[in-house]
Amino acid sequence: MESIKVLLADDHTIVRQGLRSILEQWVGIEVIAEADNGREAVRLTEQLKPDVVVMDFSMPELNGLEATCQIKQRVPEVKVLILTRHANQEYVKSILNAGASGYLVKNSAAEELVIAIQVVQRGDPYLDPAISQHIIDGYLNPATTESKTLEIKLTSRQREVLQLIAEGHPNREIASRLNISVKTVENHRANIMKSLDLHSTADLTQYAISKGIISLDS
Repeated sequence: MESIKVLLADDHTIVRQGLRSILEQWVGIEVIAEADNGREAVRLTEQLKPDVVVMDFSMPELNGLEATCQIKQRVPEVKVLILTRHANQEYVKSILNAGASGYLVKNSAAEELVIAIQVVQRGDPYLDPAISQHIIDGYLNPATTESKTLEIKLTSRQREVLQLIAEGHPNREIASRLNISVKTVENHRANIMKSLDLHSTADLTQYAISKGIISLDS
């Protein structure tokens, strides 16, 4: 029986080392690569085609939501398992809509991570039990979950630009990273502000933090 090939994506080296240490203790799971940002996770997934990508939700350059979207568009057979501190319905719905197969809270036991990887690899969805309860609560109390829908007004490219702006990258650097012109970056910035009715870079940054596009502790 072949091992499950796993790619780890987290911007904290110590977290990746910890995850690798956990997984290397289990027969049948092989960590084949690590990525420290979402864009690198997409690139390595295309190159190496792991069975499962274990990915942090909050990462620099390209967050877990956008990285998941791009992975599923480019290598749809790869399964994505999201790790996060957040256990609320809005994050769950956004990640599942992006194409992730599973969602696990970071304070889960090591055995839970292994089970989650095995479950998604065989094609079944996996939700952390704590998250499952939040989803049930959301369906029972839908009025409490309507105020924080994640950035649905923006296109995928606009969300990429928004994240890089909020992380403090200048327009020229954003253009270089995304292989587009500075003028196109400026147009995206203007359209984002118009769509969200925001008026400054500070407003964009605050919005990105509130929607989980960037994290203060990432």
